[in-house]
Amino acid sequence: MRIAGIDVGSRYIKVALVENGAARFYREETGYDPLSVCKRLIEESRPHRMLATGYGRHLLGAERTIETITEIKAVARGARTAFPSCRTIIDIGGQDTKVVVLDAGGSVANFEMNDRCAAGTGKFLEIMAHALGYTIGDFGLNCDADQEVTISSLCAVFAESEVISLISKGVTREAMAKGLHNSIVSRILPLVKRIGFPDDIVFAGGCARNLCLQNMLSQRLGKPLLVHENPDMLSAYGAALCARDALS
Repeated sequence: MRIAGIDVGSRYIKVALVENGAARFYREETGYDPLSVCKRLIEESRPHRMLATGYGRHLLGAERTIETITEIKAVARGARTAFPSCRTIIDIGGQDTKVVVLDAGGSVANFEMNDRCAAGTGKFLEIMAHALGYTIGDFGLNCDADQEVTISSLCAVFAESEVISLISKGVTREAMAKGLHNSIVSRILPLVKRIGFPDDIVFAGGCARNLCLQNMLSQRLGKPLLVHENPDMLSAYGAALCARDALS
C-alpha cells in the first residue's frame, strides 16, 4: 500500500510516498495556485492514503476531505524516524521558524514558533541572495570572506536597502553574505535558547540545505547538527508515517 504525506508549504509543496519500507519524494513550487499543484502531485504519487500538513494543509481538508496533522507533530515524527537519537529540531522554512523539543520517547515535549515575521526564513534568504546576485543554491557557499559587515536590519525591505547602500560603498558581496547569514543565526538563537536544546539536534526545513547556516548555527550553539539529505522533506515524511501508523 502506498502511504503519503503532503506538506503544503509557503514556497514548496512536498510529498513523501512510503511503500514497502522505502520513501520517495516529490516537490514543486507552491506558486499562485497551491491547490492545483497539490492535485498534480497527488496524481503523480497515487497514494492509497494520505495526511496533509504545512501552513496550507486545510486547503486539502476542505477540497478533498484529506485529514490533517500539525507541522509540529509531522516534523517530530519525521526527524525522530530519520535520526532515532533526535531530541531537538530546528526547522527553518520559507515563512517561519520552529524549534521542537522531544522527550526521551520521541513525543513533543515543548515547542516555540516564529510565524509573525519572515525575517530569518527562506524567503528572506531568497530576497538577499537576489540582491547580491546569487542563486539561492550558491548563496550558502559564499560565506568564507575574511571580513564581515553587520547587517542591522532583518526586515527584508530595510535589509535590502542596507545591502544596496553597502554595495555603493564598495563592500564585497562575500562580506555581506557572511554578515547576512550571521544576522539570521543571531535571530534564531534566542528562540532556541528560550526552549532549550538537548542533544541530538536535527536541522530541518529548506534552509537546512544552506551550508553556511549549518556551519554558523552549529558553531554558535557549540554542538553538531544532524541534517538529512532531504531536510525539507521531513515534515511530509512524518505525515506519511503518521498516516501509516493510523492503519495499524
